[in-house]
Amino acid sequence: MTRNHGITGNCCERWCSSEACPLLSKLRSRVVQQPSLNNSVRWLQIQTSSDLDLHSQLKELIPEQQERLKKLKSEHGKVQLGNITVDMVLGGMRGMTGLLWETSLLDPDEGIRFRSLSIPECQKVLPSAKPGGEPLPEGLLWLLLTGKVPSKEQVDALSKELQSRASVPEYVYKAIDALPVAAHPMTQFATGVMALQVQSEFQKAYEKGIPKSKFWEPTYEDCLNLIARVPVVASYIYRRIYKDGQIIPMDHSLDYGGNFSHMLGFDSPKMQELMRLYITIHTDHEGGNVSAHTGHLVASALSDPYLSFAAALNGLAGPLHGLANQEVLLWIKSVVDECGENTTTEQLKDYIWKTLNSGKG
Repeated sequence: MTRNHGITGNCCERWCSSEACPLLSKLRSRVVQQPSLNNSVRWLQIQTSSDLDLHSQLKELIPEQQERLKKLKSEHGKVQLGNITVDMVLGGMRGMTGLLWETSLLDPDEGIRFRSLSIPECQKVLPSAKPGGEPLPEGLLWLLLTGKVPSKEQVDALSKELQSRASVPEYVYKAIDALPVAAHPMTQFATGVMALQVQSEFQKAYEKGIPKSKFWEPTYEDCLNLIARVPVVASYIYRRIYKDGQIIPMDHSLDYGGNFSHMLGFDSPKMQELMRLYITIHTDHEGGNVSAHTGHLVASALSDPYLSFAAALNGLAGPLHGLANQEVLLWIKSVVDECGENTTTEQLKDYIWKTLNSGKG
């Protein structure tokens, strides 16, 4: 179960990189120095199944989860989860336990956990593009969907599958191009996602009368297609706004995060590693924040993943939600601008206190 953060709520996000710059390395080292790291991941076993297909894995797991949910409802459906106060209602459901969310959980002290794994634990057990590198986002996607740590072979197979799904129809670009270049990037992004909705497999299957127990299959197709295509759409928008529309095609030798960095125009190995970690730790963010809750709510009406994701994006575009992420990046940039890339621990400490004392913390 997860508590709602409120319709205007924000959540602090912990992110780091081993190589992007010395400052980020210092931030990362503070996160990974956890004395119980080895003990806490001891129960995990790297999956060595010869089955490389994510769909086949889910085909086995989902019927079990469907039965589990039925049992939870039949045996515990009348259990009370807590009291609701006027403050909770006026605060946009803030603090109210109201969602079933297994994939991630936020802890005020140690940050986010994905399927019970902290960020340092994910860095330790998930496959990377190179030995000792940052986790591949495809690996976290597998972990979130199956609850299992994938092998490198499974992650590579998923990466190739996503590449095979990444073709974006020309009419999507035309829909985006119909907007002024000066339109907010999130407006252009939501427009692109809505244009992709024309190809929704779930909508087609629902109109043909697919049974409820099979809803997950066209939903899976839509989700993987959407995941595969959003970096192409996002990079197109970035290059359209900031680089005079000079588009960079996908590099099929790269993974998901590396390709997104490449299509944006950043081919430095350090930047690609940063992008892998950045996407990985933003893959899920509990269910109570504005965008995740919105996507969940819209999907409950059997809106397909494109419609649900577009709605979530519009929630994310609000200044009290997604803007917080932008402000984190601007703050880190301000540290580098004032202290330089070789920032010492003392300089960083002083700058943090300067920020807090100014009332911005």
